[in-house]
Amino acid sequence: MTSTSLWQPFTLGRLELPHRLALAPMTRNRANADGTPGDLAAEYYGQRSSLGLLITEGTQPSADGQGYFNTPGIYTPEHVEGWRAVADTVHAGGGHLFVQLMHVGRISHPDNTPHHRQPVAPSAISAEQEIFTPTGPQQTPMPRALSVEEIAATVADFRHAAASAIAAGADGVEIHAANGYLLHQFLAPNANHRTDAYGGSVENRARFVVEVARAVAEEIGADRTGIRISPAFPLGGLDEGSPEDVRAQYRHLVRELAPLGLAYLHVHHLGDDELLASFREIWPTALLVVRYGRTREQIAGDIDAGLADIAPLGRFALANPDVVERLRTGAPLNEVDLATVYGGGAAGYTDYPTLARV
Repeated sequence: MTSTSLWQPFTLGRLELPHRLALAPMTRNRANADGTPGDLAAEYYGQRSSLGLLITEGTQPSADGQGYFNTPGIYTPEHVEGWRAVADTVHAGGGHLFVQLMHVGRISHPDNTPHHRQPVAPSAISAEQEIFTPTGPQQTPMPRALSVEEIAATVADFRHAAASAIAAGADGVEIHAANGYLLHQFLAPNANHRTDAYGGSVENRARFVVEVARAVAEEIGADRTGIRISPAFPLGGLDEGSPEDVRAQYRHLVRELAPLGLAYLHVHHLGDDELLASFREIWPTALLVVRYGRTREQIAGDIDAGLADIAPLGRFALANPDVVERLRTGAPLNEVDLATVYGGGAAGYTDYPTLARV
């Protein structure tokens, strides 16, 4: 790799990072049935401590926030104890841990949740997606629209989850407002048909996201709070309209979030570089950018172009616990075993070989 930009240190919030790589959040479906991180989670994240900033898999802030089976939570004392083991292991390896808070909204099924209730969403509009459940693939059911009082309660759930993450020893949290889940659903006109203060206009559709971010920042500190967005990503059946509509929505959202002074904005980027460049102008702190399909030669591209400060890694980090060393030295990379990404045990989770074990 010819670019030297990846190897420059960086200050993110209250963290001193050794380079510009990070671990991107990736669902692995290996938590215990009660949402406590499984026995292997500490080993998995600890193996990747050299990435410096590790953003965890999506972690539900409440029982309503769970969408998939065997995903972790961060809202009970048992969850806190489970995540403490992860945080301690990551810190022992010299890394820092941000827990991603993910409320899935309508991308859920009663068979996957502890209370087996109907999913919740901005509006009673089905995602019409297939979701895997313990009995096999099923359609996501019609969700129930959240009341204004329940929206406030959900904001409080995020606040409590953030405090729980810090109590577990995490260095911060990332609010998941992307990839088709609840906060993203509020931003998308085809999922949000509300006629109250949380729907209709660009300003109203952004309101819930801003309220969650403000509450979390108040609870644990803005410098320990990041947020992820994915403009125009059609995941979960979302349609955010024309490019002009998307730009209007997200420029407004980022302008509303900017004064909060959050540690970072994490953009799952689909390719509108004009929009990304405008985020760089608006956003006052660190910008993390992930693009699908990057080759190892392209990892530093957005940093070199001045569009990003940090390049989180997904599949490269999943299959290579020592990905930092491999990229630094030009060593070959392991390929991802797609059959073991979701669910199971150590196979395809903690048993990928390092250079020392090859």
